[in-house]
Formats: sequence, structure tokens, C-alpha cells
Amino acid sequence: MALIVQKFGGTSVGNPDRIKNVAKRVAQHRAQGDQIVVVVSAMSGVTDNLIRMAKEIMPLPSEREMDMLLATGEQTTIALAAMALHALDIPATSLTGAQAGIVTDGVHTKAKIQNISPKEVHAMLDAGNVVIVAGFQGQTSNGQITTLGRGGSDLTAIALAAALKADLCQIYTDVDGVYTTDPRLVPNARKLAEISYDEMLELAGAGAKVMQSRSVEFAKKFGVVFEVRSSLNDNPGTIVREETNSMEDVVIRGVALDKNQAKITLAAVPDKPGVAARIFKALADANINVDMIVQTASHGGTGGAKATDISFTLDKPELLKAQKVLDGIKAETGVREIIADEKIGKLSIVGVGMRSHSGVAAKMFETLANEGVNIDMISTSEIKISVVIELAKGEAAVKAVHAAFLG
Repeated sequence: MALIVQKFGGTSVGNPDRIKNVAKRVAQHRAQGDQIVVVVSAMSGVTDNLIRMAKEIMPLPSEREMDMLLATGEQTTIALAAMALHALDIPATSLTGAQAGIVTDGVHTKAKIQNISPKEVHAMLDAGNVVIVAGFQGQTSNGQITTLGRGGSDLTAIALAAALKADLCQIYTDVDGVYTTDPRLVPNARKLAEISYDEMLELAGAGAKVMQSRSVEFAKKFGVVFEVRSSLNDNPGTIVREETNSMEDVVIRGVALDKNQAKITLAAVPDKPGVAARIFKALADANINVDMIVQTASHGGTGGAKATDISFTLDKPELLKAQKVLDGIKAETGVREIIADEKIGKLSIVGVGMRSHSGVAAKMFETLANEGVNIDMISTSEIKISVVIELAKGEAAVKAVHAAFLG
């Protein structure tokens, strides 16, 4: 008998028929004698609709109230999934994140898991139930409902698998596994049989929608091997695991395009110690994550004083919040102008083989130049190269770069 954690995303539970299909899949595993914990997302479109309604009320709603609102999406799904199993005469119990023992810090809308006490989950499993847990949510030590941010249901599943010492963790989605790039953009993209935690982490951070980076970080930290596979068929998926020596034989594992990025440029920032620290501390205090940062010499200083321009990228939904923070310290820091740009994309190539192969950056830049794509910003790590480009040319750039490296 195995203990299996299975996570089903919003598309997989997008309507009652798909929820019934999930129940049938779960029933097959239970018939083999396995104990099953199912983690579900909100039905596809529900979270976006809740956010839209909230912003019709006010542009920047209270983050506490947003958590109260958004947590209802997953709670709807867990109840419906339990009913679907009951209809198959399978005992099942639904639990909110709080009831499942998921304790978080107090940062609303992107809380971090601090601890999981899965006593209730174990008790329900031992009583013969399939346990269905609401992904994406938890509760602070003083009882406040929190949500875990984008991709939080994946994080819930992997964290539960670690806490329960599960034998298997499966992340079910609407694709067969992890591909060399988005197969909707590049039809000849190939599915990967396996990928390292580090490669998956970089691809997730680069905008690949299969997994969210925090989930992969958690899996790597606690050694949770997991499989990404489709809920719509029985094809084997992609195993995400610790790196092996043979993985370096492949120079580039994948290409990703993040369309959810925005760029802020702070023009004519006084070039003196402490100013950049003040700017980025204010953003950090507001829990705004900054990605790429570039500083260049500026000719826009006043009175002949030296100045620089600082540009950085962040997730597009954080743009309005970041502008508000920066407006609040504009006079104090001496920034002349704050310029926002939402029409950008971040294109990235990832592969552990980059450590031992030269010329990768040159080939990428040459490919983009031949495609007429201008590079605005560049960022690198040991196994990743990312560039900021014009969003309108993003899809063409992905196709060209994928063809250059992966055929």
C-alpha cells in the first residue's frame, strides 16, 4: 500500500464533468489499496473572476480581504470533488488548508508555509477516506486565512507530500509533462522524460507555466521527487529530481517566455551611496519581488550632479503597488521620474549543460539579432540566460531560439 499525493490544477477540475473524471482516476488508485491525498486548485477562471470583481470594487483591495475572497475558490472545488467520490461510493472528506494543518506566516496574498501538522489528514486516511485538501491556502498561528500566491496549489501538494512522507507526488495538469518550450507556440517542442530541480526551478522562474518556482524550491529542499503529467490521458509524464551526471550532456533543456513581466525605470537617480538601498528596501518592505536589475549612467541629473538610471522587472500584477511605493519615496530619494512599461517579455534559455559548454550566449544573441529582436536587459546565472525584449516579438523570438538550440 502506497501513500500518494495527487494535485489537480484548475483546468483539470474546470467543470463538473472534469471533476467526475478526477474522481474516477482517484478511484483507480484507491482500488489498488493506496491511500490518496488529493490537492485541488480553484476551477479554471474562478480566481481570475474573483480578482476582477474585487478590482471593480476598488483598484487596490485590502490584501487580507483578498485572501478571504480567493480562498473560496478552492473550497468550492474540494466540496465538489468529495461529492464526486461519494457518487462512486468512495468515502472522502474535504479539508481547507487550515483544517489540513498548514500554518503560514502573516504575509497576505503570498504567504510562506512555516509548518504542517497533518494529524487530521492522517486520521482521515486511517479511517479509510480519500482526503481532499484545498490548495493555495493556509492559516496563520492566530487564525487568519492566507493564500500562498501564484502556483500555491503545487506548493501545497509538495509540502504535504514532504510532511506525510508520501511514496509518490503527482502534479496533474493539462499538458503531458515538461516540454522544451510551450508546445502551443512551437508544435515540435519535445516532452522531457526527466529534468533536474535546478533546471525546473530556472524554467519556472523564467515563466514556464507548468510549475511555480517556490514549489520546486520546496521539493529540492526536502528531496520530494515528483512527476508532472496530464489529467486528460494516461501517458507517462516528466520526473523532476536531483541532477545526474548524464543531464549535462544536454546543453539547453528548455526555452521559456514570461509575458507577465513589467519594467520600471527610475530616471536620474542621485549617484550616491544608500539611494539604491533605500529604493529596494521600500519595495522589499512591501513584499514586492524584483527580478532583473540594470543600472546605467544617466545624463539627466540636476545641477551637474552625477546620476544613474535604474531599471528593474517585476510581475505585472505588482506594478500598481510598486508605483505607489516608489511615489511615496520619490522626493526623499531624489528620483526625477518613474517610467513603467508593461509591453515587455522575458525570454530565457535553461540547461545544466551550459556550465561546460561555451558560446551559448553568443548564439542566443545572434539568433535574436537575425530575427530583428532588440535586447533591453540581460541577466545570467550558471545555467540560465534571460533577456528582456519587446512583448510583441516574444513568440517569434521563442520559435527562433528554440529552432537554434533544440531543432
